[in-house]
Amino acid sequence: MMYRPFENRLNVHLAEHQLYRAQWTILYYLANNESATLVELSHYMSVEKPTVTRTINRLEELGLVEHVPGKDKREKRMQLSAAGQKVYKDVRVTIDQYEQEILEGITEQEQIEAIRIMGEIRNNITK
Repeated sequence: MMYRPFENRLNVHLAEHQLYRAQWTILYYLANNESATLVELSHYMSVEKPTVTRTINRLEELGLVEHVPGKDKREKRMQLSAAGQKVYKDVRVTIDQYEQEILEGITEQEQIEAIRIMGEIRNNITK
Protein backbone atom coordinates (compact mmCIF):
# COMPACT_ATOMS: atom_id res chain seq x y z
CA MET A 1 0.00 0.00 0.00
CA MET A 2 2.97 2.33 0.47
CA TYR A 3 5.26 1.05 -2.26
CA ARG A 4 3.34 2.19 -5.36
CA PRO A 5 2.57 5.74 -4.13
CA PHE A 6 6.19 6.10 -2.98
CA GLU A 7 7.56 4.87 -6.32
CA ASN A 8 5.18 7.05 -8.33
CA ARG A 9 6.20 10.23 -6.51
CA LEU A 10 9.86 9.25 -6.55
CA ASN A 11 9.69 8.77 -10.31
CA VAL A 12 8.16 12.26 -10.69
CA HIS A 13 11.11 13.72 -8.78
CA LEU A 14 13.64 11.67 -10.75
CA ALA A 15 12.02 12.72 -14.03
CA GLU A 16 12.98 16.31 -13.17
CA HIS A 17 16.56 15.09 -13.69
CA GLN A 18 15.73 12.86 -16.71
CA LEU A 19 16.39 9.70 -14.69
CA TYR A 20 14.51 6.51 -13.91
CA ARG A 21 14.51 4.58 -10.65
CA ALA A 22 16.93 1.86 -11.84
CA GLN A 23 19.38 4.50 -13.05
CA TRP A 24 19.17 6.37 -9.74
CA THR A 25 19.73 3.14 -7.81
CA ILE A 26 22.97 2.51 -9.70
CA LEU A 27 24.15 6.11 -9.29
CA TYR A 28 23.38 5.88 -5.57
CA TYR A 29 25.28 2.61 -5.18
CA LEU A 30 28.32 3.85 -7.09
CA ALA A 31 28.37 7.14 -5.17
CA ASN A 32 28.45 5.21 -1.90
CA ASN A 33 30.78 2.38 -2.97
CA GLU A 34 33.19 4.10 -5.40
CA SER A 35 32.96 1.32 -8.00
CA ALA A 36 31.17 -1.95 -8.62
CA THR A 37 30.93 -4.85 -11.03
CA LEU A 38 27.74 -5.58 -12.90
CA VAL A 39 27.31 -8.70 -10.75
CA GLU A 40 27.59 -6.65 -7.55
CA LEU A 41 25.00 -4.21 -8.90
CA SER A 42 22.65 -7.00 -9.93
CA HIS A 43 22.83 -8.51 -6.42
CA TYR A 44 22.27 -5.12 -4.80
CA MET A 45 19.24 -4.43 -7.01
CA SER A 46 17.95 -8.03 -6.88
CA VAL A 47 17.67 -8.19 -10.67
CA GLU A 48 19.30 -10.21 -13.41
CA LYS A 49 22.64 -9.09 -14.86
CA PRO A 50 21.20 -8.32 -18.35
CA THR A 51 18.86 -5.79 -16.73
CA VAL A 52 21.81 -4.06 -15.08
CA THR A 53 23.80 -4.22 -18.31
CA ARG A 54 21.07 -2.34 -20.21
CA THR A 55 20.84 0.32 -17.50
CA ILE A 56 24.63 0.71 -17.29
CA ASN A 57 24.85 1.02 -21.08
CA ARG A 58 22.33 3.87 -20.98
CA LEU A 59 24.19 5.58 -18.12
CA GLU A 60 27.41 5.26 -20.15
CA GLU A 61 25.68 6.85 -23.16
CA LEU A 62 24.62 9.73 -20.90
CA GLY A 63 28.22 10.08 -19.71
CA LEU A 64 27.29 9.42 -16.06
CA VAL A 65 29.33 6.25 -15.50
CA GLU A 66 32.63 4.98 -16.86
CA HIS A 67 34.51 1.72 -17.03
CA VAL A 68 37.51 1.31 -14.73
CA PRO A 69 40.12 -1.41 -15.05
CA GLY A 70 39.65 -4.31 -12.66
CA LYS A 71 41.96 -7.07 -11.50
CA ASP A 72 40.36 -9.45 -13.99
CA LYS A 73 40.08 -8.34 -17.64
CA ARG A 74 36.71 -10.12 -17.91
CA GLU A 75 35.30 -8.08 -15.03
CA LYS A 76 33.40 -4.93 -15.98
CA ARG A 77 33.88 -2.50 -13.10
CA MET A 78 32.04 0.82 -13.23
CA GLN A 79 32.32 4.12 -11.38
CA LEU A 80 30.67 7.51 -11.56
CA SER A 81 32.19 9.91 -14.08
CA ALA A 82 32.71 13.57 -13.14
CA ALA A 83 29.35 14.33 -14.78
CA GLY A 84 27.78 11.44 -12.86
CA GLN A 85 29.09 12.80 -9.57
CA LYS A 86 27.53 16.19 -10.33
CA VAL A 87 24.19 14.65 -11.33
CA TYR A 88 24.25 12.49 -8.19
CA LYS A 89 24.75 15.57 -5.97
CA ASP A 90 21.94 17.46 -7.75
CA VAL A 91 19.51 14.54 -7.52
CA ARG A 92 20.52 13.90 -3.91
CA VAL A 93 19.20 17.37 -2.97
CA THR A 94 15.85 16.53 -4.60
CA ILE A 95 15.69 13.12 -2.91
CA ASP A 96 16.61 14.58 0.49
CA GLN A 97 13.74 17.08 0.18
CA TYR A 98 11.35 14.28 -0.80
CA GLU A 99 12.48 12.17 2.18
CA GLN A 100 11.90 15.12 4.52
CA GLU A 101 8.37 15.52 3.14
CA ILE A 102 7.40 11.89 3.60
CA LEU A 103 8.94 11.66 7.08
CA GLU A 104 7.16 14.76 8.36
CA GLY A 105 5.73 14.21 11.85
CA ILE A 106 7.88 11.12 12.51
CA THR A 107 10.53 11.54 15.20
CA GLU A 108 14.13 10.55 14.63
CA GLN A 109 13.75 7.74 17.18
CA GLU A 110 10.67 6.43 15.35
CA GLN A 111 12.60 6.55 12.06
CA ILE A 112 15.48 4.58 13.56
CA GLU A 113 13.07 1.97 14.91
CA ALA A 114 11.25 1.72 11.57
CA ILE A 115 14.58 1.18 9.77
CA ARG A 116 15.48 -1.55 12.27
CA ILE A 117 12.10 -3.27 11.85
CA MET A 118 12.24 -3.10 8.05
CA GLY A 119 15.74 -4.58 8.17
CA GLU A 120 14.46 -7.51 10.24
CA ILE A 121 11.57 -8.04 7.82
CA ARG A 122 13.98 -8.00 4.86
CA ASN A 123 16.25 -10.52 6.61
CA ASN A 124 13.25 -12.78 7.23
CA ILE A 125 12.20 -12.56 3.58
CA THR A 126 15.66 -13.34 2.20
CA LYS A 127 16.40 -16.30 4.50
